[in-house]
Amino acid sequence: MATLFTRIIQGEIPAEIVYQDDHVVAFRDINPQAPVHVLLVPRQEIPGVAQVPEDGDHRHLLNAARIVAEQLGLKDGYRLVINQGESAGQTVDHLHMHLLGGRDFTWPPG
Repeated sequence: MATLFTRIIQGEIPAEIVYQDDHVVAFRDINPQAPVHVLLVPRQEIPGVAQVPEDGDHRHLLNAARIVAEQLGLKDGYRLVINQGESAGQTVDHLHMHLLGGRDFTWPPG
């Protein structure tokens, strides 16, 4: 069965898409944790970081994050987060990266 993110990528579920190319789709998070909160998802269904193959769409996530951050005017900085597994907060078994910005962040992230 296709993941929630695959269904968004395929247009079955609406989302506010801010960027897409042949490898990555980026859309606004429906439960934002910062003024800017975008999810970057590889088109290829990969359950998480622990399962990434040597080659694949996941290799394009960082370039897409840079492009989206530039397009959204995040000149003062931003945070990229990838959760692996339920205990780390991963709720959808489809590799994805959170791009958060528009406010100051503290360290450690919690």
